[in-house]
Amino acid sequence: MSAPPAPSVTEIIIEGHVFPRAVKPPGTTNSFFLGGAGERVLEIGGKSIKFTAIGVYLEVSAVASLAVKWKGKCAEELTESVEFFRDIVSGPFEKFTKVTMILPLTGKAYSEKVVENCVAYWKGVGTYTDAEAKAIEQFLEVFKDETFPPGASILFTQSPLGSLTIGFSKDGLLPEKGKVVIENKQLSEAVLESIIGKHGVSPAAKQSLATRMFELFKET
Repeated sequence: MSAPPAPSVTEIIIEGHVFPRAVKPPGTTNSFFLGGAGERVLEIGGKSIKFTAIGVYLEVSAVASLAVKWKGKCAEELTESVEFFRDIVSGPFEKFTKVTMILPLTGKAYSEKVVENCVAYWKGVGTYTDAEAKAIEQFLEVFKDETFPPGASILFTQSPLGSLTIGFSKDGLLPEKGKVVIENKQLSEAVLESIIGKHGVSPAAKQSLATRMFELFKET
């Protein structure tokens, strides 16, 4: 059986950073299409500051997989549905997330914030075990000596089998291999959950994803 054709989507440009319509990320042999992209904004001193631009890419099979349940829902319904984004995070297809710096950031600051969100979520649902604690240690270790100037990217390739491949790019190009692979399904899902989940840090990426997936469902 041949693979389904790649969806026809457009690139997205955020603050001068281009998220191409298709990529082949580290840690996989598959090509992915751009599901959606948006910035992460923080309120500091009464001002809205854009810190990162985030692109969420999905394996081609994601469209057919998600359409079974979500085709027929309007873009607004998808945007407001916690369950829809949960199905993207936990679906039986690969995902790739590219986090590009608009402002400079240290790896330590970035990873500690991600970990804080993950641990709070796991403790809330009662699934924080020694395995997660060990995965968190590995996650913090890979970031501790990194610095990310504007335009640098953090790359996450998420396998539905439970591995999380982490890579870095300083020049806009995607490396063939990641820097580290962490085998922990909860952590793998939590990274994307922290971006597009119920308390996700980028409502703009969520809206972009919902709007574009709605258009793709219409074509299936």
